[in-house]
Amino acid sequence: MFFDRPESGERALLVQMRIRSENRQADPNEFTELVSAAGAEPVGSVEGNRDRPQAKFFVGTGKLEEIGIALKECKAEIVIFDHDLSPSQERNLEAELQCRVLNRAGLILDIFAQRARTHEGKLQVELAQLEHLSTRLIRGWTHLERQKGGIGMRGPGETQLETDRRLLRARIKTIKKRLEKVRTQREQGRRARKRAELPVVSLVGYTNAGKSTLFNKLADAKVFAKDQLFATLDPTMRRIDLAGYGPIVLGDTVGFISQLPHGLVEAFRATLEEAAQADLLLEVVDISAEDWRVQCDEVELVLEEIHAHQIPRIRVYNKIDAIPDRDPEVEVSDDGLDSSVWLSAKTGAGLDLLQETIAKCLGADRIQAWYRLPANQSKLISRLHAQSAIREEKYGEDGSCDLFISINRPNLQRILGAEGLSEDLFTPIE
Repeated sequence: MFFDRPESGERALLVQMRIRSENRQADPNEFTELVSAAGAEPVGSVEGNRDRPQAKFFVGTGKLEEIGIALKECKAEIVIFDHDLSPSQERNLEAELQCRVLNRAGLILDIFAQRARTHEGKLQVELAQLEHLSTRLIRGWTHLERQKGGIGMRGPGETQLETDRRLLRARIKTIKKRLEKVRTQREQGRRARKRAELPVVSLVGYTNAGKSTLFNKLADAKVFAKDQLFATLDPTMRRIDLAGYGPIVLGDTVGFISQLPHGLVEAFRATLEEAAQADLLLEVVDISAEDWRVQCDEVELVLEEIHAHQIPRIRVYNKIDAIPDRDPEVEVSDDGLDSSVWLSAKTGAGLDLLQETIAKCLGADRIQAWYRLPANQSKLISRLHAQSAIREEKYGEDGSCDLFISINRPNLQRILGAEGLSEDLFTPIE
């Protein structure tokens, strides 16, 4: 018979094992931040080394005894492992330690559940939680026995465990249908932006790299931004006027993290598609972090998983205010294709350089100049206004119109084609 799980779980004992057969090196600071972000209070830690995980308890019997002693000394209510535990390992540890045991995936899911605000975000988190839970339904309580026969006690002839699994499958199916509807709605929004020829620039990067702070500076928005892991779960899109270019759509996305549970990537696919369908990615890097190179590698893995790794990208080295004698600057690779911008989203230093770099990357095939149109082209002028292509206009005494136009050449050609006109109609003004 298993213990009753306590509702409380704030005092946490942290367990980190260095597994030599794994490539990933655990970051104790990040793990502690994750636990704190979930609302728990780390009151003790146990560390160790193993060649490979032990099948029954993940840790050896000696280390398990050490965890039990530390659990009593710290008066902890929950043990959290910075590793993925199998359902049987989780169950065996709970039975042995007589307290709740949580693994890294469950911890991240708990944080997501607390932070989700929109209906879509809550659906995505619930889907990930249910799929995680479906592998952890276990026998252990008497009510899981097969229902008995007799008057008033006849049932479907299935165990409570089987009933729970059936109900879970039904709920998962319902949520997936709702998320498919969300995906369809997002796709309609993307098609509308494509028709308007508005380029989409998405912010991506490791969690707590400063994406939302940068988004607020660029879009003059008030998206929730805080120095904590996974402060942003729900994506935000804003139309902004980019200096030196024109209107674009800027998107803020959920942050990535090492060993991000695959179920979360699947559940948040509708959200992550905003990044996968972008015209340009701003990869925000916390340059003040000691392991920023490792974080970049983790971001690359997630981008590959959502098929966004080949989208043009600007790497934004953020938080230079935390580095002594580091000034804002732009770095361009030898081939001239890849650019990096050093800035501080917190102080605003270097934001002008980032805007110039974005405009340059997006404006490779863009017309930006003064043109003169004859008086009989009011319909064409109206179409250009509808595309936000006209930045400034002046009318002459003869009815002609001088326009400062900022528009992609393919979009201009499409508009002219719809009117049966050619680009020769435009007279550049020197």
